[in-house]
Amino acid sequence: MDAIFLTSGDVIIDRRFEWARDLEAKGDLAGAADLLTQTVELCPGYAAAWFALGHLRECQGEAASAIIAFEHAKAIDPEDRHGASLRLTRLGAAQSAMSDGYVRTLFDGYALTFDAALRTGLGYKAPELILEAVQAARPTMQFGAALDLGCGTGLGGAAFRPFCQTLTGVDLSPAMVAQAQGKNIYDRLETGEAVSFLRTAAADTARYDLVLAADVLIYIQDIAELFAQSARVLTADGLIAFSVETHDGEGVLLRDTLRYAHAPAHVREAIGIAGLHLVSLVPAAVRSEKGAPVRGLVGVARKNRD
Repeated sequence: MDAIFLTSGDVIIDRRFEWARDLEAKGDLAGAADLLTQTVELCPGYAAAWFALGHLRECQGEAASAIIAFEHAKAIDPEDRHGASLRLTRLGAAQSAMSDGYVRTLFDGYALTFDAALRTGLGYKAPELILEAVQAARPTMQFGAALDLGCGTGLGGAAFRPFCQTLTGVDLSPAMVAQAQGKNIYDRLETGEAVSFLRTAAADTARYDLVLAADVLIYIQDIAELFAQSARVLTADGLIAFSVETHDGEGVLLRDTLRYAHAPAHVREAIGIAGLHLVSLVPAAVRSEKGAPVRGLVGVARKNRD
């Protein structure tokens, strides 16, 4: 059960929730769902229990019941910290972008173990692959001001720090920003959503020679807006470098992992709409899951056109 535990405020109700989690862990999905059904009857405002019930109903193939439960969870928690809107999208009951509340809660929970989980558990290598792509595009590797979108704990920032005079990091998760702060990589750190940060950055005062977006686009449905806002704050010959998960179809796909995959043609189109020139876009697996590489792309685009 991949629900985030948020207390109901009643210790007895919370124990029922934990018993349901234990039953699911033992493989008794029906028993866990029955217990959660009782839980939401006793405490109708318990968003975590509604979300967990939706998850179990989806696992049991009961889509209609799952949709009802996820709708309850979303209505009770407007921040949508569990990601009910994404589950509804996957079930075909809605078309919603990933909520800031969900992303913030997700990464706040991962912050302390994030580096080890990515590097050791998932073989994460986006910073190194993006660095290679940028070096190919700009062999001098000299940048004045650089911006690291979705900087997390600073894995990408650490790779690029030697090549930047100043480095700014922004991340939606306060806990991730706190971890990055302790590494002394960035000259400036901000807590905020990447596109919102770019929108509020005045183009005449915030000019970046390099914008990094390592594994940021996998949490953004509308990547065209991120590219457009990045283009607005780039210097005349500035670069944006990024990684993204991909698929063989068209447009945007919400994976079972609840991350977005963007088709190559969709990425190229978004870059063109933003007025950027695509320098490179190559297949790359920046991480593995369940022992298999996750298909992705690493790209670099330039502010001006040839």
